[in-house]
Amino acid sequence: MSDEGKGGENVFRATRRTVPPSWAIWQRQLIAAMSEAAIAFVDRYTRPDGTLLWRDEWLGMDGADDGYESFQSFPLLFALGGGDALLPLARKEWNAVTWQFTHYGQIHREFFAYYDWMHHGEGNLLLYHLALADPTSYQERWRAIRFAAFYIGEDPEATNWDADRKLIRSPINGSKGPRFRVTADDWCTHRPVLSHYLAPFEDLPNLPDDPMAKVDWMDEGMFAEILKRMNERMMAGDVPLNLTATSLVTHAYLYTGDEKYRRWVLDYVEAWMERARQNGGLLPDNVGLSGHIGENMGGKWWGGYYGWRWPHGAMTIVEPALVAAANALLLTGDSGYLELPRAQLDWLWSLGKEQEGVFVIPHRHGDKGWFDDRPPDPRWWIHLWHLSQDLRDRQRLEAFPDRREWAQKYRRFGKGGQYHPAGWFTFIAGENPTFPETALSDHFAEMIRRLEMMSCDDFSRCHEWDVHHWQDRHPVLCDGLVQQMLGCPQAIYHGGLLHCRVRFFDPQRRRAGLPEGVAALVEQMLPDGIVLHLVNTDPLCERTVLVQAGAFGEHRFTTAQDADDPNSVPVTVNSRHLTVHLLPATALRLTIGMERFAYSPSYALPW
Repeated sequence: MSDEGKGGENVFRATRRTVPPSWAIWQRQLIAAMSEAAIAFVDRYTRPDGTLLWRDEWLGMDGADDGYESFQSFPLLFALGGGDALLPLARKEWNAVTWQFTHYGQIHREFFAYYDWMHHGEGNLLLYHLALADPTSYQERWRAIRFAAFYIGEDPEATNWDADRKLIRSPINGSKGPRFRVTADDWCTHRPVLSHYLAPFEDLPNLPDDPMAKVDWMDEGMFAEILKRMNERMMAGDVPLNLTATSLVTHAYLYTGDEKYRRWVLDYVEAWMERARQNGGLLPDNVGLSGHIGENMGGKWWGGYYGWRWPHGAMTIVEPALVAAANALLLTGDSGYLELPRAQLDWLWSLGKEQEGVFVIPHRHGDKGWFDDRPPDPRWWIHLWHLSQDLRDRQRLEAFPDRREWAQKYRRFGKGGQYHPAGWFTFIAGENPTFPETALSDHFAEMIRRLEMMSCDDFSRCHEWDVHHWQDRHPVLCDGLVQQMLGCPQAIYHGGLLHCRVRFFDPQRRRAGLPEGVAALVEQMLPDGIVLHLVNTDPLCERTVLVQAGAFGEHRFTTAQDADDPNSVPVTVNSRHLTVHLLPATALRLTIGMERFAYSPSYALPW
């Protein structure tokens, strides 16, 4: 089954002819259809130079992230094996959106002038996916270095970093540095949206005695009170949301391997771990410029910008902790960093209770304690288990009261086309064998729905569209493909990097992604290995696939053997790569041993 290739690579050969399984046909059909739909989307919504057909002016600090988000899946689909046109198209759109929102005022020096890291993170997914697709762009490499400089203290205009106290100096930050005072103009386009969230402060005038009470941001008097309190309490100092900046700095490390980026990520994560330790294990959501918890909030560890209370609660604490811990784990192989998000999740779970026969946990904390009880979403626990492969995290997932309902309950798409990972987890757990076909069918149906929305748009009113218009319609939906092909949940949407078990390259065409006609499925996943199923759906042409251990070559393949041959002997690999030759209409299932985090991670291509 195996022979030694050039340079010591292990080469495995698939020779048994087979009828391709339905999931393999679905994969190739979906990849081909979305590759074409991407071109149709760009043709319909952009000018020849790539700028969005929209208004001439857009004020405030919001919006640039939504422009980038509308194209962030294009290079990801390319990296999975999508059409050749996707990569130059994605690069064109990054440049066009950057120019357009520079003209509007939100982008400065090719980066967000100032905003928070929920929005920076969403917009930066396009940058991270471009690097996965092709890290050889000299421009993109230097952008990564220049953008990281905004946060590690190397850029004199962007003084975001306090190296002595290991903190980012404001929750509103960017290429113009920290913004300690926000104005009415900054929020002008976002006010109607924020009127639908709970009030940002509990001591606003005439506020009802209800922790979920709302206020009208369009009321000038109320808006003035909100701005006053924001500038007094929220704008100076650090917040957990800023932990998402570790992805941008890790992004620079993956290009360069420079130790200073690694050190900054670890210093910053460890600083927040110490703040959590000082707060009894729970992350405080505000730290003043002096480094003291609750400095501008009367000593309260809650109530900060995008913190435990406003506007989203636990999501903007847990997700940045997961993102940052994942980056620290990637850079060190030390799973101890995962205690940061685990402690937050365990704390919330410990506060759970039965409410009308349903298990709920609080999602917010305010002056009267914990509130906003809702059923826990397994998404965060799935990300944690995927990173840790720890039995404790697996047992928590098994303890979810609605566990047996996940296969159907979470067949849904969220913002930007996110496909919930619960169905994938049940497949990996051996309980949902039809998941590959079901998920791909769902993606095809959602693509068709979005294409129909595109066809119905009235372009005579495009100047009236809201800033989410394109991301609600883009037809390139990759989450289901990522889950089954790479063996992982998709990157956390608000700024996570992609942490996966395997990636694929086409060595003959020297590009990222599966060769044409080849489909892949990670069927099983264990702490020390996977079962990988590769299929050549082409009945006439043979294909060669180079398989990489990890998104960034951070893992090591130890052994591999034919999973369908009980007499096969494991072959020693001991490499971050192995090669599979597939004759026409053949398939191969490999049981692959794996040592995780055995190598320094890098964007470098295998050759």
